[in-house]
Parts: sequence; structure tokens; C-alpha cells
Amino acid sequence: METSPALEQFVRRWAAKLGRVHERIGGCEVVIERPHQSHHQGQHVHVRIALAVPGPDIVVSHGQERDGAHEDAYVAVRDAFRAARRQLEQHARRLRDFESAVPPAP
Repeated sequence: METSPALEQFVRRWAAKLGRVHERIGGCEVVIERPHQSHHQGQHVHVRIALAVPGPDIVVSHGQERDGAHEDAYVAVRDAFRAARRQLEQHARRLRDFESAVPPAP
């Protein structure tokens, strides 16, 4: 799907918000696509977000809503970043718990 400066800025704002959740994000890749679908079902937008963090990367694939909400790229991006934030918060909690459980090196 063709991008626009407004959509790109929207994505950048959401990505910046993730940096406040977890300061150790090494990279963020966002792919927005509009897969070919029947005209009867609408043009749903699919968003994939990959976050490089310590440990396994976090990958969110979002946009298969049946209610038509994800025909709007901005709604699909927002929902994907909200899902990414939830996963990132869980990852940060697990990382903090692990690091606090490991005794300091002599």
C-alpha cells in the first residue's frame, strides 16, 4: 500500500511511545499492507510490528478484524501498537523479574 507523510508521522509517534515503556528497544520495523481481497469484504489493512529487544524479538501481526474497523489504516496502526505495547510491558516485567532474581557477580 502507498504510504503518506501523515501516516508515516502517525507511525513514528506511536513508535516513540513504545520507547517510554521499555528503554532497551534496539529497533522497530513496521509493515503496513492492504492484501488483495474481494470487493464484497472490503479492503482490510494488515499491520506487522517487529521490536528488537533483549531476548526474543516481539512480533505483532494485527488487522484481521471482521467488523470493518481495520479498513482504516490509522485504526489498524493504533490497534497494532496497542497490542505491541501490551506485549512489551509483559516482556519488560519478565526481564525486570529475571534480573532481580539473578545474584550479582562476585
